[in-house]
Amino acid sequence: MNEGFDLQNYLIEGVEGVVKEAIKATIKNPRESAFMLKFAAASRAASKKRRKAEDNGEHIPPFLIASITSSCNLHCAGCYSRCNHATVDSEPVKQLSGEEWLRIFGEADDMGISFILLAGGEPMLRRDIIEAAGSRQNILFPIFTNGTYMDEEYFRLFDRCRNLVPIMSIEGSRELTDSRRGSGIYDRLMANMEEFRKRGLIFGASVTVTTKNYAEVTSEEFLGDLAERGCKAVIFVEYVPVSKDTGELAPTDSEREHLMREIQRLREERPEMVYIAFPGDEKSSGGCVAAGRGFFHINSHGGAEPCPFSPYSDVNIKDTSLREAMRSPLFTALRSGDLLLDDHKGGCVLYEKRELVEALIKKAE
Repeated sequence: MNEGFDLQNYLIEGVEGVVKEAIKATIKNPRESAFMLKFAAASRAASKKRRKAEDNGEHIPPFLIASITSSCNLHCAGCYSRCNHATVDSEPVKQLSGEEWLRIFGEADDMGISFILLAGGEPMLRRDIIEAAGSRQNILFPIFTNGTYMDEEYFRLFDRCRNLVPIMSIEGSRELTDSRRGSGIYDRLMANMEEFRKRGLIFGASVTVTTKNYAEVTSEEFLGDLAERGCKAVIFVEYVPVSKDTGELAPTDSEREHLMREIQRLREERPEMVYIAFPGDEKSSGGCVAAGRGFFHINSHGGAEPCPFSPYSDVNIKDTSLREAMRSPLFTALRSGDLLLDDHKGGCVLYEKRELVEALIKKAE
């Protein structure tokens, strides 16, 4: 795949860039900046582990996405997790235990994985797992939450374990947020942000970027308001159409280019916040970075998947190590083939071309 492109170097530079931006963003918060400086040293050590593995013929990504529960209290419009049936209203069964997740976090630390994004469902329903994550100080755990389960015990945990960073989902204005997530959610998020600010705790915001809100969520008004409330990171997640009637919500090429231009401008003009786009510019990264190129996904039942938007798995982490899961036939075929480089309309190439992913699984059986 793109033989002249050094993926590991690209990823290391990307991680170092995120860490540098985080240090700048927290410079006025002594406890937070002290943790970020310590994490920067751990991140450099992790990068060396990944580079050594690369030199020995083994590719280790710096990111892991962990969906730690299939439960959620909200029914957000167009939720990929509900459309994939990864999030359901019934009682969870056969999900990974807190002990199993702690083992995964330990293996990730040993391999040199620096960031584990905790998702769901609603991840804050699994307090045991989030507490386990807090014990792994070499890894930064962004927690993608709808913000409805913040309580005093969580605030104390976030104060004690600075490697846990809540990333609250917001769609822009009150109207846009409540129309997608439910009445009153915007005001709940604002109250949470005020509590974080008063306590000197950092938090971030996750924004699902669509054709309807891409201009608003990159506007000075919206981002300036987040900055004033104490937000230290904004993660822009491009909408992936998960049903036939939502294709028009996926950002076009021109809208994605607008987003990337604005992110570059914001990094220069508003250094008080970190800005990340997902999946980001695939051209600069040599193609899609799923399936272990830059990250992979573990679902709440232990299935190792290329991406949350591509819920296909041929190995379960309950039966093997994290390192072995990365070598699964599906992951190997995706990384060695051309599918991750294919042109697509936007969002997720693996979701758009899921029939080809299904064919790879059948071939490996």
